[in-house]
Amino acid sequence: MGIKTQDYAGDAIRHLKRADPVLADIIGKVGPFELKNRPERFQALVRAIIFQQLAGRAAQTIFDRFVGLFPDVRFPSPEIVIAASDDDLRKVGLSRQKAAYIKDLAGHIKGRSLSFHRFSRMDDEEIIADLVRVKGIGRWTAEMFLMFNLGRPDVLPVDDLGIRNGVMKAYGLKEPPRAAELREIGEAWRPYRTVASWYIWQSLRIVVPDGAIKSPIRRRTKAPLG
Repeated sequence: MGIKTQDYAGDAIRHLKRADPVLADIIGKVGPFELKNRPERFQALVRAIIFQQLAGRAAQTIFDRFVGLFPDVRFPSPEIVIAASDDDLRKVGLSRQKAAYIKDLAGHIKGRSLSFHRFSRMDDEEIIADLVRVKGIGRWTAEMFLMFNLGRPDVLPVDDLGIRNGVMKAYGLKEPPRAAELREIGEAWRPYRTVASWYIWQSLRIVVPDGAIKSPIRRRTKAPLG
């Protein structure tokens, strides 16, 4: 099971405000921490694979068509996906490679070489290592899964363009920080780097990786977001 965001949100915000004046200012402008954990596991990873290297609208269309292949269930199980023909998967718009990735993921889950039930006993790096064994799942995808589906509080996706651009803007840097520099900045945020990352995303008013769009940052004189 994932960790509930509300279990650590209050402690995280208090820590971040004390630890980093720049982040404290962002928190004051953005308002309450609103990252909501999603319960999906297999579905979330299938969606991540489909959305890779595609514009959001096109990817959503393909994802909806994929789900529509299986009208008798809300979302197909790994066994159902494995049984689907490659031709049917291609007809909904999946590339041959992505269809193979999704079946590889399904095969790992069916064969229990990848078990979501074990994740509660694993640390973040162990989970990332477990996930990236699957074709089509890289570190960034695994990190997003940790943040948005497992509710892990201390994830810093140093390769995320939004985080890099947000830190550059917030800290007055001349260029987006490299991974090592971003890790150094993020040391002050431990053990709540997930929360810090979410606020950095919000500071740019961008679409966050769970698909939600935040309203523009409000001034302190107005009511907080919520």
